Amino acid sequence: MTSAAIVSKVWSFCTTLRDDGVSYGDYLEQLTYLIFLKMADEYSRPPYNRNVGIPPKYSWQTLKSKRGAELEVHYVTLLRELGKNKGMLGQIFTKAQNKIQDPAKLSRLIDMVDDTNWVMLGADVKGDIYEGLLEKNAEDTKSGAGQYFTPRALIRAMVECIRPEPGKTIADPASGTGGFFLSAYDFLVANFRLDKKQKEFLKHETFAGNEIVANTRRLCLMNIFLHNIGEVDGDSMISPNDSLVADNGTRYDYVLTNPPFGKKSSMSFTNDEGEQERDDLTYNRQDFWATTSNKQLNFIQHIHTMLKSTGRAAVVVPDNVLFEGGAGETVRKKLLETTELHTILRLPTGIFYANGVKANVLFFDNREASPNPWTRDIWFYDYRTNIHHTLKKKPLRYDDLKDFIACYNSFNRHERKETWNAATNPEGRWRKFTREQIVARDKTSLDIFWLKDKSLADLDNLPEPDDLAAEIIENVEAGLNSFRLIVGDLA
Repeated sequence: MTSAAIVSKVWSFCTTLRDDGVSYGDYLEQLTYLIFLKMADEYSRPPYNRNVGIPPKYSWQTLKSKRGAELEVHYVTLLRELGKNKGMLGQIFTKAQNKIQDPAKLSRLIDMVDDTNWVMLGADVKGDIYEGLLEKNAEDTKSGAGQYFTPRALIRAMVECIRPEPGKTIADPASGTGGFFLSAYDFLVANFRLDKKQKEFLKHETFAGNEIVANTRRLCLMNIFLHNIGEVDGDSMISPNDSLVADNGTRYDYVLTNPPFGKKSSMSFTNDEGEQERDDLTYNRQDFWATTSNKQLNFIQHIHTMLKSTGRAAVVVPDNVLFEGGAGETVRKKLLETTELHTILRLPTGIFYANGVKANVLFFDNREASPNPWTRDIWFYDYRTNIHHTLKKKPLRYDDLKDFIACYNSFNRHERKETWNAATNPEGRWRKFTREQIVARDKTSLDIFWLKDKSLADLDNLPEPDDLAAEIIENVEAGLNSFRLIVGDLA
């Protein structure tokens, strides 16, 4: 079958199951289990002949041989037993459940997966199928899956600016569905002629991450595996541990991440044992500059710890990280002192699946200890003022960020040139502020704008009504999110 035909088949069956009340997320989980088992079966045969760790009584062939109620009972047992294994196999099947109650439809799904030789299928085709399903799942707002899915256009732009090199390590302490790993992988494959040793390092040693939500971790593992990262019988490179609890001692060349927004401390989650838990309010770590219940500030501090002395980071953070007082001011000052915080990309609303998110990307390079602050100048790119995006009608595209990538000038960022000029180009989006200017601001605030909002000044230049309505909703949501953070601090 052609790749287009496979994609069409996968989507059409997803639609069939949705009519039975099976969500995209549930469909995606079942597809993950079955594709993994089918690929394991393919690897156990010539020319591979590998021992993939799946007992014969739970092999792919046992699923194919059963029908009806017998299939349903066997499938439930298989999922439960495989979840007891170690490595990637155990992580894929952790807390696995059968969500397809109709044995006939389960049998049809097994037949559909069986029709394709997944090992022989190109990584780009397998990846396209799975990434498409992940994005559809993110669009299902009721499931809340969107909080684990960062817009791929933004991820690609961040990777293009960082420009990772072969033989170096890349970490994401809040991996979600693995978007940063895949984009970095694609960049390395496309921009370098890798030798055998570099290819092996890329496949087995480059990436490491954390994801505490079992279902999301499963999707992440399957996503990177289908993109040719890791092995079917190998160890899991995505840890189930909360990355903020402790420093595991490992240092990385790059950290690319979009930590979860909001306060997990005010939310419950289900751990791998199926128990309901609540996050601690604070993390008491000696390596942190400040003790705070603000998750994003904790992630910034943790990322600083994770980096090698020459390490580099690109991190998505909400607006409050730029202006919040107390611990926020402490973290910003320390960041200016101990790292070279050189670039901030200000993002518009309407690009994330979680509503009301006002976010930015911080780019900073770690440095060795020094008596003098490392940050000299901070360059801001305002891609928010007078920018209007919506998820369906006008989603963020990679081309939208090309001007920022050009201004960033990753090949020689010490030769940047401002596009903003008070006299000649007051609408320029690229502007530099010195460390002295930043420190002089109240609370060392990085919440800086200089462009005029045309919708406020020019009634003839208002956005389209649906864009304006969407922006109002986004602003209301952002305000509510801010109030929730305040209430969390008072609790």
